[in-house]
Amino acid sequence: MAEVFAIAISVAKPGFEEKLADALDALLAPTHKEKGILEYEMYRDMRESRCFVFIERWENEETFNAHCNAPHINVYLERTKGWVESNKIHVLRKGK
Repeated sequence: MAEVFAIAISVAKPGFEEKLADALDALLAPTHKEKGILEYEMYRDMRESRCFVFIERWENEETFNAHCNAPHINVYLERTKGWVESNKIHVLRKGK
């Protein structure tokens, strides 16, 4: 199975930037312990401080899907209800 890449973009509602930043930061440690993780890094847009981007690389689609359903992801989603203006995840493969 081929590696899976993901770009996850979250935009905080005005006034929730730092709360969302803390909640997203809390995903790093448990995700780095997951099976199949190759890269999982968080970035903050330098021009739009409400925008956070994760660049991810997983061994395969199975490990990526397991991450999407991991308990800490579900806790994050519940915790941040009402804080997020938008979420977008691009799931990618190399090449054509």
